[in-house]
Parts: sequence; C-alpha cells; structure tokens
Amino acid sequence: MKLRDGESWIPAPEYGRALRGLGVNLIVRNMADALRFQVEVLAADITYSDPDFAAIKGYGGEWMLHADHTYNDHPLQGSLAPDLARGIGAELRVYGRDPDVAEARARELGFEVLAGALDKPHGLREAYIIDQDGYLWVPGVPVE
Repeated sequence: MKLRDGESWIPAPEYGRALRGLGVNLIVRNMADALRFQVEVLAADITYSDPDFAAIKGYGGEWMLHADHTYNDHPLQGSLAPDLARGIGAELRVYGRDPDVAEARARELGFEVLAGALDKPHGLREAYIIDQDGYLWVPGVPVE
C-alpha cells in the first residue's frame, strides 16, 4: 500500500538500476521520525522523500528508507511487529560524521546513546547511537 500522491522523483526501476556497491535499506515505522534522525543526528542529505520511501546521501554513501506499510505483501512483513527489535547485530557505520557532535545532538533530541564518543584501538573515534526504530548507527572519524 502506497501513501504517496503522484509520481516519485524517479521511476523505481530506473533508481534501482543506478545503484552500485553496498546498499542499505532500512524499514522504518514512521518516515518523518526517521528523516529527522538522518538529518539532525547524522547530518545526512535527503535526496528524496515521500510517505513511503526516502533516498539518503552522506559521507560518500547512499542508503534508503522504506515505511513499514510498503512491506505489507513482503516476506519480511511478519518481523515488523511493533514489539520486535530491528537490526540486532548490525552496525550502520557513517564514516566522516563527527561522533561527538552526533552524540550531543542525539542526546538533545532524546535518542538513546548506547556508548558515547571514544577513541578506539582501531584508529577511529566512534559513538554508538540507536535511532527511533532500534537501528544502531556508529558515526566515526579517524583519531588524529
């Protein structure tokens, strides 16, 4: 079921054929809340968004969001119940986003900070932040 009125900014088959490299698609409960996290905490750019779908760019990467209702006829639909956790075990890493700034913004907006910004032995400063849908985002920059 789609909630969008009118046409998308690009036909889905054309967009799909243009994607390259690693792809990330997140299924979200509320598109507006998800976009707020993307912009306010991750400082990502919204290429396109409507009530069903969003294309996001940031730090040299691209990812997508699909609203739960777009998965009504999808095999994954049964795992989208409100009481089930999402993304367990996956880390969505955003290289280039200052983890101190992301952590501060996340705290201001009431998002859960699993671990604050720290210098790690692998040469990155990272923070662990959980978004409104339970996905774990790890913004990080190289340690000077």
